[in-house]
Amino acid sequence: MANSTLGMTHMCETISTFFYCLQTVTCLELLSRSSLPPLPSPTSAMSTTTTVTESSAPTAEFETLRIRAQGQPQPQQESQSSNEEPYKYAHLLPHFSKDKYPPLEPYEHVDPGLRALSHPNPRSFLDNATSVFEITPYLGTEVSGVNLADLDSDGRDQLALEVARRGLMVFRDQQDFIDRGPEFYLQWGRHFGRLHVHPTSGHPEGYPEFHLVYRDHKTTFNFEIDESISSTIWHSDVSYELQPPGLTTFFLLSAPPSGGDTLFTSQVSALRKLSPQFVAFLKTLKAVHSGFEQADFSRSGKRGATVRREPVEHIHPVVRKHPVTGEEALYVNRQFTRRIVGLKKEESEATLKLLYDHIDKSADNQARVRWTPNTIVLWDNRITAHSATVDFKERGQRRHGLRITPQAERPIPALDGWDLSA
Repeated sequence: MANSTLGMTHMCETISTFFYCLQTVTCLELLSRSSLPPLPSPTSAMSTTTTVTESSAPTAEFETLRIRAQGQPQPQQESQSSNEEPYKYAHLLPHFSKDKYPPLEPYEHVDPGLRALSHPNPRSFLDNATSVFEITPYLGTEVSGVNLADLDSDGRDQLALEVARRGLMVFRDQQDFIDRGPEFYLQWGRHFGRLHVHPTSGHPEGYPEFHLVYRDHKTTFNFEIDESISSTIWHSDVSYELQPPGLTTFFLLSAPPSGGDTLFTSQVSALRKLSPQFVAFLKTLKAVHSGFEQADFSRSGKRGATVRREPVEHIHPVVRKHPVTGEEALYVNRQFTRRIVGLKKEESEATLKLLYDHIDKSADNQARVRWTPNTIVLWDNRITAHSATVDFKERGQRRHGLRITPQAERPIPALDGWDLSA
């Protein structure tokens, strides 16, 4: 009887062990089929984030792309990792000095494009280009294979003439130019005119002659109106000055992987689309361009909260003539043009609204520049308008650009002998 009881006890223990093992195997199988991650090993537990960095070949330092490990949420922003290289263009980040500047004095501007008119081949600076093509029939040319930094004085004169004729030129693969630094930028810009010192924007420390655009995940130092439903605002740079810019050079030091394009429109083509009778009327008009709103924007605490030169407003012709090509162009823009002199308030507003809507909606006058590393864009502020597209800010990516802005002549009225005094 004792042996029988002992046998039964041993059998029960065996059966119990079998079912315990079966339960364990089943649980392990269920775990392997679930979406739960396996327990980390001692080494993998040290890091749950995988960082993938785009090739850091010697190009202008566009944004580093970081990718979270699978299963990890993508944060709005990530702080710079301790092993990430310092920002190559940190010396060109915005600085807001407290210096005060006196009013700008008039100066005599001689457009370098005029010298190129007498050259036997005013496009010879493009002879070694590997690619030259028109972006649109009437606005913009894109060039590869020409190093702008190597252009001599004649080549720069020819460049000025070509930009005057095409309105916009895009040069790819310009790392040599960009990496030569601020002293070279000064020498380059002064070939085309007296360099404009912006009254409110940030500039590299020690170099107030350069206007910077800057936005990252923390802040923006740009003249941006957040209350608008669109970031698009067509303008000609600082048109409120007595002698606004002519040929302008701009490049990005850092840019988002996508977005942040710059839009351009031909004010020559915009004028040509209007009826001869209306153009004749516009040639008799002059408008007030004002820098007061831009100054007030900074005084409100935005963009660096700095106004280094008191704002001004000046009267310019609604239709101006280019001093080199003789082409006529509209010269009004939403950002700085305030009213038409001599018209009643309602008449002025209606006329400007018609012109602004025409500029905004005429895609057949426009060109779009997509930024790739080491691209330099030059445009003629006298015959074009442009706008940034801030379509990347929700991603918190950096866009850092530098503008070299020589001043040109006081706008020449298309109507000969037109008096620009108030």
